[in-house]
Amino acid sequence: MDYLSIIYKYYPVDDELRRLLLKHSRQVADRCLQIVRKHKELPVDTQFLEEAAMLHDIGIYQCNAPSIHCNGTEPYIKHGPIGGELLRAEGFPRHARVAERHTGTGLPGYEPETLEEQIVCYADKFYSKSSPDHVRSVVETAQSLEKFGHEGVKKFLSWSERFD
Repeated sequence: MDYLSIIYKYYPVDDELRRLLLKHSRQVADRCLQIVRKHKELPVDTQFLEEAAMLHDIGIYQCNAPSIHCNGTEPYIKHGPIGGELLRAEGFPRHARVAERHTGTGLPGYEPETLEEQIVCYADKFYSKSSPDHVRSVVETAQSLEKFGHEGVKKFLSWSERFD
């Protein structure tokens, strides 16, 4: 699969949104690949992991988040499930699961289960589309997750122990 053709299908114009999506997705994908290189013991489908990381935010254009150039109508919290629907329609159900399970440390009913889902979810937390040149530390990331509840922070820190 050529993930770029899917991205270009939904983001046909070379504008700020597409550039931001590509930058963020590449940051997440590179961190995922770094984790796999460091932890060769993890039974990960590396090609799938990279594709899924590149496609995890495919649904953002349908959301209302003007600060990151998204001018849709849906609440931003729904970008994962929206992306899941888009990727299922393209015939990529495994990639769809990653898209819909990467928000926070997992939303109710959409918790990351597979190793690849967990790695993308974890890697995504270090990069904010609203500050695309900043890489958060583990401490900063944990603090940013605290507003969603301590259980998510505990899950993130357990991933940190496993993946870093």
